[in-house]
Amino acid sequence: MEKLMIRGGIPLRGTVQISGAKNSAVALLPAAILAESTVTLDNLPHLSDVAVYSDILQELGGTVTWNGDTIVIDPSAMKSIPMPNGKVKLLRASYYLMGAMLGRFGEATIGLPGGCNFEPRPIDQHIKGFEALGAQVTNDHGSVRIVAKELRGAKIYLDVVSVGATINIMLAASRAKGSTIIENAAKEPEIIDVATLLNAMGAKIKGAGTETIRIEGVDSLHGCRHSIIPDRIQAGTYMIAAAATRGDILIDNVIPKHMEAMTAKLQEMGVHVYEMDESIRIVGQPHYEAIDVKALVYPGFATDLQSPMTSLLTQAQGVSILSDYVYSSRFKHVPELTRMGASIRVEGRSAIVEGGPLTAAKVRAADLRAGAALVVAALTIPDGVTEITGVEYIDRGYDNLVDNLRMLGADVWREQE
Repeated sequence: MEKLMIRGGIPLRGTVQISGAKNSAVALLPAAILAESTVTLDNLPHLSDVAVYSDILQELGGTVTWNGDTIVIDPSAMKSIPMPNGKVKLLRASYYLMGAMLGRFGEATIGLPGGCNFEPRPIDQHIKGFEALGAQVTNDHGSVRIVAKELRGAKIYLDVVSVGATINIMLAASRAKGSTIIENAAKEPEIIDVATLLNAMGAKIKGAGTETIRIEGVDSLHGCRHSIIPDRIQAGTYMIAAAATRGDILIDNVIPKHMEAMTAKLQEMGVHVYEMDESIRIVGQPHYEAIDVKALVYPGFATDLQSPMTSLLTQAQGVSILSDYVYSSRFKHVPELTRMGASIRVEGRSAIVEGGPLTAAKVRAADLRAGAALVVAALTIPDGVTEITGVEYIDRGYDNLVDNLRMLGADVWREQE
């Protein structure tokens, strides 16, 4: 196992290229199962979750070929294989196999998701959708068994706005008979990305990115080529790191509209933000104002950026309040930040952050975004070296993190634990 070593206090400067979106990739890869000919995905991030999904597709009988950041998937020989254990346990997004395999084969047996353990992620809305489409869902010794003689379109209202459920229902409904309407659907850019791929494969999906999605089922889907959108969470993390270190970074290959909530909060603090067509420049300032942040479903402030934002708020003057209305207990980074000298207390869904300097310490990432928070915090500390363990979580979401930070001038390296 490795640990991340950071000697901070250096303003980050330069240009960083953002890779393809992790939250898109983990849905687009299983979506390829629905096709009956070759699917090519460009701008794929090199992440551990992507590597695991690549292995899973091959276990199902698919042929997978890599060329740089492009993956070519031939799903024509895939077969329905029960996957109660093994690699599916390494992924939180393994549930997308349910919708994809149900749509292609009419059945799926998938172990409950693994991955980061910051909060249980129920799949009741996924199951509600599958059952509405005509599937029978049972618990088979800790795995979810889904079977349908025939999928038929239905009107489905999601009780809770859920990205996972919205995508999973889209995957299955694309091959169902008749029309499906998803109401109270999630609006994230990653949902539009998945719908774009499916439509290129021959699906008939309208309304992705709005609260009502309409799907006209088709008998078969074919291969296509698709380029994944830039990772807005990765981009937001570098925006935060630039501000926290009082640096000057040009973040390239980004869609500024996806970053509007983050941009607004940084400007409210006093950070200078300059938007261009496909890039954003962040110029840090000596002093920041304390602000209130509420993590909400898109287009609100992203819950995946709540953790690193906590670290930035330690650099503001005064008391900030950060509330998460998506996940109620996503504050596992707080005890580690307090080990670094942060003054933070958690009350219910909110963290109350009092600005002040941090100190180097030995800390552990409890999940992916908590790890990003610790990296941002460490980059602000001028004296001493911060040791971060649990690097395997960080590697799930940040492509070439160490190399990128070094190019921006950071003093960061990996060591064996």
